[in-house]
Amino acid sequence: MNKRVALIGIVVDNKESAEPLNALLHCYGEYIIGRMGLPYPQRGVSIISVAVDAPADVISALAGKLGMIPGVNSKTIYAKLPQE
Repeated sequence: MNKRVALIGIVVDNKESAEPLNALLHCYGEYIIGRMGLPYPQRGVSIISVAVDAPADVISALAGKLGMIPGVNSKTIYAKLPQE
């Protein structure tokens, strides 16, 4: 299994996207190491960072599904660790 450690940075600019976003993250909960959310009402956005430890294809699937939620932008960065 090709497991990777990654950080997914998410910016939410539509409050209506919070429910589908949280539902999606819940589905991938077994891979989530930790999650931190920062509301930024002055700019009308929320910023979320999600650390994951998962197979590369699972991380790619999650990133792809995040990109399909309206009002959600995300980027994924991978740790330079030996792969398991």
